Amino acid sequence: MKGIILAAGMGTRLNSQIPKPLSKITNEKTILDFQMTSLIKKIGNNNILIVVGFLKDLIISKFPNLNFIDNENYQKTNTSKSLLLALKKIDDDIIWMNGDVYFDEGVLDILLNENNSCCLVDDKRCGDEEVKYSINQDGFIKELSKSVKNPKGEALGINVIRKKDLNDFRKELEQVEDNDYFEKALENLIKKNKLKLVPIPVGKLFCKEIDFKNDLEIVKKHVRK
Repeated sequence: MKGIILAAGMGTRLNSQIPKPLSKITNEKTILDFQMTSLIKKIGNNNILIVVGFLKDLIISKFPNLNFIDNENYQKTNTSKSLLLALKKIDDDIIWMNGDVYFDEGVLDILLNENNSCCLVDDKRCGDEEVKYSINQDGFIKELSKSVKNPKGEALGINVIRKKDLNDFRKELEQVEDNDYFEKALENLIKKNKLKLVPIPVGKLFCKEIDFKNDLEIVKKHVRK
């Protein structure tokens, strides 16, 4: 199992002057610190690749012993192309996440225990900015985007692709537009009947993507508890 963290973006919605993954959750630990602690316990630090871009030196200097890949076009591309850069160097099962997701450690267990490609989800009401999902009659994910009508809930930004699906996923990432999220490639494969993506409910575990300052405050409150 290999792990990828997508940390190249500018995080404009958070209005931060530093890469969003370096936003502090506590006085000592950032979003990325929490992510790395959990991932290293499960797959080891040699199996983790971080995609950087915006102010990349700040991230690299904080984690000098990790592996990095530079998305030089981070200002013109989205998560689909950042992920593609990483997948060109990997041919194994993959767990990947956006660099702005805080999660309880148990979240990785419920994803890694699923033998098929899967997506962490939360059944709830969603706003316009959240990536939403719906399911088909067999219980697999049918739609995956910000524009899903009548969604079942939110896709939380942590996903697993098993090796058997990796080549198709890589090819689809190459086909989508530069400004597309990686979810576009997943949704396209689903529509082509080339991927069965299992929704994994987060249940009582905590997981939150930090898009705005209010999201950051919610996460800080959870950690304090």
